[in-house]
Amino acid sequence: MKQLYGQRAYVQSAGVKNDMEIDGFAIAACKELGIELSRHRSRSFEEMQQWGDDLSGFDLVVALSPASQRQALEFTRFFHLDVEYWPVMDPTGIGETREAKLAAYRQTRDQIRARMIERFGPPEADG
Repeated sequence: MKQLYGQRAYVQSAGVKNDMEIDGFAIAACKELGIELSRHRSRSFEEMQQWGDDLSGFDLVVALSPASQRQALEFTRFFHLDVEYWPVMDPTGIGETREAKLAAYRQTRDQIRARMIERFGPPEADG
């Protein structure tokens, strides 16, 4: 989102679990597009609030799994914001070889990117 739209929107990433390091295949698939995830960590909604992110200040939560959709609806039920579920393929556990696993992650990455462009419009022009 940040790569495509820059400062046009404030974006924060949250996961269902907060102690998960980003999957190495996700790091590799995103690095191919110039997106650096190696130092990224998932945070929970509780952590977002503890770190000073006011959930009422957000307009939209995009959930990528049914579990994250349920949690987003629970945590935001008192706030006026939209929760959208974008069904994308869960690449974890798909593929036997490194290349097959990476191909699954690329497919999911590309699904998310296409949904962002469909939802938010063309990316900002470079420069």
